[in-house]
Amino acid sequence: MTEFAADPAAALRDAGLRVTESRLAVFAALASHPHASAEAVYAEVAGGLPKASRQSVYNALNDFADAALVRRIEPAGQPMLFELRVDDNHHHLVCTSCGRVEDVDCAVGAAPCLHPSDHHGFRIAVAEVTYWGLCGDCAAETAA
Repeated sequence: MTEFAADPAAALRDAGLRVTESRLAVFAALASHPHASAEAVYAEVAGGLPKASRQSVYNALNDFADAALVRRIEPAGQPMLFELRVDDNHHHLVCTSCGRVEDVDCAVGAAPCLHPSDHHGFRIAVAEVTYWGLCGDCAAETAA
């Protein structure tokens, strides 16, 4: 979780966004459910704020991403996921069976963590690594 989790309203204002009930509900949903899809965030928000629309949740997520309050994660074959952990260059583990996603801290050194064999003139700022495999629960089920 980011340092903003303690005061979502301040985080929104600092990012130049209006503080609304819907945006605060989206922020709270992401704080309690890291790596959530937009639909999962909507379901969480709608449960506590019935007047919230699907469109307002999608708009909030896009606004948050544009303001660097959330990070979009796009694992192949899965819906886009959102997380509040944006203050570092961490990576992800994704279960190929159940889709569970876990954070993995930077593998080596400081950001961008990885150094390509040829940077082709790029000045690298971020490295995104996704590790694919079976989570412990799915591996245990497979072995049984």
